[in-house]
Amino acid sequence: MFDWFKKSQKTPPPVVEKVAKPKVVEPPPKTEKQIATEAGEPWVQVLSIEVDPNNLHQGAFELDWNEIFVARLVKAGYMMKKDDTDAEIVDRWFQNVCRHVVMETWEQEEAIKKSGIYVQSRDIGNGRSEVS
Repeated sequence: MFDWFKKSQKTPPPVVEKVAKPKVVEPPPKTEKQIATEAGEPWVQVLSIEVDPNNLHQGAFELDWNEIFVARLVKAGYMMKKDDTDAEIVDRWFQNVCRHVVMETWEQEEAIKKSGIYVQSRDIGNGRSEVS
């Protein structure tokens, strides 16, 4: 009836082979340029500025942009010839922006001079200036 003293005949647990799950590679985060392009927005950015250490008046800007930005520039009249490259169109725009900055600064200085409140600064040494 009951075999209390018999050795238990338990079956061993099944052998389960561990299979390595493939690593899920996350895509890199989207750049500002990709986000703007996907949203249909124009995008431009200054990537770097280089200045000639021997001639501080000489330098260069490195720009990046998306096609939507160039299309807007073309629409705004920055394309002068049918064979203009995107770089030429963007360069023409950037030169125009720089020109406007210079003109605005010059106009402000001229307005200050004509107003009679022109401020002059003179170095009096020891890191100090005299302002009149």
